[in-house]
Amino acid sequence: MNSIEIEEMAVDWTQLPRDILETISKNLTIYTDYLRFRAVCHTWRISVPKIPHHLPPQLPWLMLPLSQQSQSQSHRPFLDLSDHKIHLLNLPEAASHLKRRCGSSHGWLVILDETPTILLLNPLTRAKLNLPPLFTFPNVVTFNYSEIGKEYALRSLSGNIYRRSLKEMRDSFIKKFVLSSSPALNTNFIALAILNQTGDLVFCKNGDQAWTFIHDARFFCEDVIYYNDLFYAVDKNGGVAVCDVHGENSPSVSIIERFETPRQFGGDMQYLVNSGDDLLLVTRYLDLGYEDGDPYNSPTVFYQTVQFEVFRMDFSGGPPMWERVWDLGDRMLFVGENSSLSLSASDFRGCLGNCIYYTDDYCESNYDGAFRDYDIGIFNLWDGSIEALPCYHPNSHSQLHWPPLWVSPNPC
Repeated sequence: MNSIEIEEMAVDWTQLPRDILETISKNLTIYTDYLRFRAVCHTWRISVPKIPHHLPPQLPWLMLPLSQQSQSQSHRPFLDLSDHKIHLLNLPEAASHLKRRCGSSHGWLVILDETPTILLLNPLTRAKLNLPPLFTFPNVVTFNYSEIGKEYALRSLSGNIYRRSLKEMRDSFIKKFVLSSSPALNTNFIALAILNQTGDLVFCKNGDQAWTFIHDARFFCEDVIYYNDLFYAVDKNGGVAVCDVHGENSPSVSIIERFETPRQFGGDMQYLVNSGDDLLLVTRYLDLGYEDGDPYNSPTVFYQTVQFEVFRMDFSGGPPMWERVWDLGDRMLFVGENSSLSLSASDFRGCLGNCIYYTDDYCESNYDGAFRDYDIGIFNLWDGSIEALPCYHPNSHSQLHWPPLWVSPNPC
């Protein structure tokens, strides 16, 4: 074959028909692959939407803590597990030690600071939305900026009034937020918050001016997940409250009592995970660790993860009950302060199936002020071993600030 024949057979890929380009783009499931596809040339870029709405949940990035030496006033680092790269995103709304990230859900961060504002922020698109402020929670009686150091008055379970400062409300009033869906994809999304001190669940629908108690679900405050159009909340012993906040008589609650799971009495933390068609319960066990420091002082005492157990809710016949899961197959679970997530490891480069990727979501009650690495790693379900994240290099100087957090990159 001569050079003239080769030139005649050459294909100008920039001139592919638009319908073929659209078909190819809709078969791309990884967001970075979609970005590379659009970057090939001008024709490809204008032939497919800038924002892909067909993508499945993406591999979470690890939002890293700010170190005390951080010079950036506007950027936050995110670690990509698939290629071990750090992405610096321009996020002045979250790039301060005074900002607390109070969970991530459907790719959106929930940001609290020393004001009543509750900010929803998509770190990938910079889209923002405000939820009803802290002083609209049903147990907040009054709020007054002039009462310095005791700006909030709250009502306890016994009916007594107590005071909290702006900083205390930011740091300890709320345990975690969970969203029913991405606010960009569904304007009828619902936000649910777990309250720390009282164990209450409260929710608001988009457009509400205040938060509402789910009274019959008090103390089901270990974790919450949105599953089959309902919020499922779990207590310390594996009991589940199913919360319907959609109907005319909402919120309504039905309780799934704990059956045949005696070991869960020894669990320290519980997580709920929507894994395909299954509802999973992940039980985390902690143990005390000791570290010798200054010989003139007592050893530092801290908690560390030593084990996980996984259960699946069996809805078939009779009352629902948890049954032990010994093998997750290709699935990998991500738990922590994020909305728990289950993904197929074979869909992503550099990931392991039958594993639990976990972050430290209890360090605010840990370490007693000592500098220590965060409790973060990979638990291998097949042999019970724990290994460090291969690409995570902890910085003990950041221990004073918020720990790493899983965030799913979501372009919409």
